[in-house]
Amino acid sequence: MSENAMHVMVWADIPVLMADLKSQFIVHNRAEIKDLAAWGAAEGGKIEAVITNGMLGTEVEVLEHLPNLKVVCSMGVGYDAIDTAYLSDRGIPVSNTPDVLNDAVAEAAMALMLCLTRRISQAERFIRQGAWSSQKFPAGHQLTGKTCGMVGLGKIGKTIAKRAEAFGMNVAYYRRGEPYANIDYTHYDSIVELATAADYLIVIVPGGPHTQHLINADVLASLGRNGYLINVSRGTVVDEKALVASLQSGEIAGAALDVFENEPHVPLELTAMENVVLTPHLGSSTHETRQAMADLVLANLRQFLTDGTLITPIN
Repeated sequence: MSENAMHVMVWADIPVLMADLKSQFIVHNRAEIKDLAAWGAAEGGKIEAVITNGMLGTEVEVLEHLPNLKVVCSMGVGYDAIDTAYLSDRGIPVSNTPDVLNDAVAEAAMALMLCLTRRISQAERFIRQGAWSSQKFPAGHQLTGKTCGMVGLGKIGKTIAKRAEAFGMNVAYYRRGEPYANIDYTHYDSIVELATAADYLIVIVPGGPHTQHLINADVLASLGRNGYLINVSRGTVVDEKALVASLQSGEIAGAALDVFENEPHVPLELTAMENVVLTPHLGSSTHETRQAMADLVLANLRQFLTDGTLITPIN
């Protein structure tokens, strides 16, 4: 490695990225910095690029110690944890990794929906507990003929919808304003109306203040006692307290959640419920997808070094 290699700060040790980064750049790990002021005085001026992900984001307190920062590359499609306004004010571009994770997240959404409605997790526990010899396991519900309500119909949402169609489901979606052109799915400009029509409500919208608690008590009440909620977006999109209350009262039939408001902390009330499926934010967590995301992060960084542009800029 050249003594003149770029200094890069990583917000966390991202295994699929680290070997390539360390072979080409001088890497500083945010997680290893204990005395930020001392480190900033000695090393902060050397940092030209930051690598982070959509959950960790960036801390302005740290960025203030990086006067020569030129670019931020994030591994993930969501960027609500990144202070893009601050970075924009400093003229620092940001990239993310869209599209490469669409299939993985869609597969996770369908797996959660199937696990929930066919009671797969409950059934496995039933067998492991030795209950099959003395009890009959209750029936679940099939997806065929049911309505899949999509809260969000971006690229990932469309990918989920195609899979739902393959299961013989009717697809409807929420979008404020005019419906999408050339899409035949039933359109609703009210989430409450969509929830009323849906048997399964899948949430796949960006996080951030504009979608904070988009799924609230009114939406859950409209989903009803035979309806299921599946969230593969951000935990902040669902009012978790309202969801717990809705599940405890039997107002909705169940929920499958890959994301939570205060990750990695999950309310004990949710872990105690048999009609709730919980996974640890694994929507994009396949070897193939994580490698593709890492490759795109590096491709963005290399292109920026070459000509000052990004392949997938967000600002």
